[in-house]
Amino acid sequence: METPLQHPLRELLPTRQVPGDSPRRWFASPGADLIVWLRGDGSMEGFQFCYDKEDVEHALTWMDGCGYSHMRVASGRAFAEGGFYGAPFLVPDGVLDPGRILGLFRAEAILLPGEYAAVVIARLEELTEKLKLS
Repeated sequence: METPLQHPLRELLPTRQVPGDSPRRWFASPGADLIVWLRGDGSMEGFQFCYDKEDVEHALTWMDGCGYSHMRVASGRAFAEGGFYGAPFLVPDGVLDPGRILGLFRAEAILLPGEYAAVVIARLEELTEKLKLS
């Protein structure tokens, strides 16, 4: 039985914005991250939910018009030279279990803005159904 989270997702402020990308908000906890990309009207354009940060981290990404991707987060340390640690990057790897991811997200999301949590939950439920049908 899992224990209740003591540190759910909380917003990181200020969130660094990437020139040329959609504005984003970033929420983090010891076990997960949620990055939300926003349209000009404030609605969600996409998200990336990174989970199992304390073990083998994975990232589930959904972008409107592009769909889903599921990748492992590589630390960048394996390619570092001269004591420099590279930025994390995504690599293909891992079993996609949207039901498990949904459970992790629900536990982490208790402090998120409701509209963000609702979109992520809807997309994870949609993905769960798609995989059941395939």
